[in-house]
Formats: sequence, C-alpha cells, structure tokens
Amino acid sequence: MLTGTDFGQLFKDFKRTAFRLETLSVYDVAEEQEEFAAFLAGEPMDDSWHDSPWVRSMTDLGKELSRVHVLRSPLTDYLRYELAAYPGNITAGENIGIIDLARQEVSGLPDHDFWLFDDAEVYRMHYTDGGQFIGAELLPPDAVARYQGYREIARKHAVPFADYRKTLPQD
Repeated sequence: MLTGTDFGQLFKDFKRTAFRLETLSVYDVAEEQEEFAAFLAGEPMDDSWHDSPWVRSMTDLGKELSRVHVLRSPLTDYLRYELAAYPGNITAGENIGIIDLARQEVSGLPDHDFWLFDDAEVYRMHYTDGGQFIGAELLPPDAVARYQGYREIARKHAVPFADYRKTLPQD
C-alpha cells in the first residue's frame, strides 16, 4: 500500500493520462484543515484557487488529468469547499465531471475511489470512515480493463462541472 511521498511519486511518473473517481462526501486531509476553516469562515482563498499549481505541474508537461466526482446533494460543507476549488483546477487544465446521485441513478460504478494511470495501472484508494487517507493499493493487471470500464461509465453519465455549478444555490 502506497502512502505519502511514494503515492505522490505516481503523479510525477505517469506519462499521458491520470483519471480519478471520487466517491466520498468528506476527505479529511491534514494539509487542508486551515484552508477549510478559512473557507467555512467566508475568508478569501489564496491565488492557487484560481489556477492550481498541482494540476498545472502535470498539464504543463502535456499530461491529461481528469476526474469524476460521484456525490449526493445536498452537499456537505467539505463538498462545497472542494467544488469551490474545482474552477482553479479546470483553469490549470483538469477535466472534471459530476454525477449527483440525488439527480440521476447510475449503476455499474464501484463504491470506492481509484486512480487509473496511463490505462496501465489502477490504484484503489483506502480511507477511514472519517475520510482520512490510509493508502493506495495497486491492483493486479487483470483489474485494469474493469476499471477502464468504470471510467467510461462515469464519463458517460457525468455532467461537466461548469454545467453542474450553474444548478447549485448561490451563496
């Protein structure tokens, strides 16, 4: 199981594409705690919210980064925070789609997060019940085709983030 720096190395090593399926309503990320509290307090976010340096570090190299977030409205405070950051990721080149299970029924997707790198390696993400990252498990090569199928189901049913955002109540 990969954690920390070892997991982070995957984002430097992939060559062409990285796709993520997100399924949780809360991610408990230690590095985000101060920013999350500031968001909840209505404070302005720093410049990285307008153009994500993390995403840009990959897309500037010609790599494709995409995700589909499967969620259920009404949104948790954490999801409001995460979705508020998505425009900066999109500016930096990430393609983001949303599946809101309160608005549409989608079958055939797993109930867990994963990353698919270069259509060659798939990592199942493991979290505590509270959303703390435990580690990323490299799945066997014969799982890749199944996870490619999950990606295609997610992409087929996802609403582009910009369209989904228009349907959200404005704060």
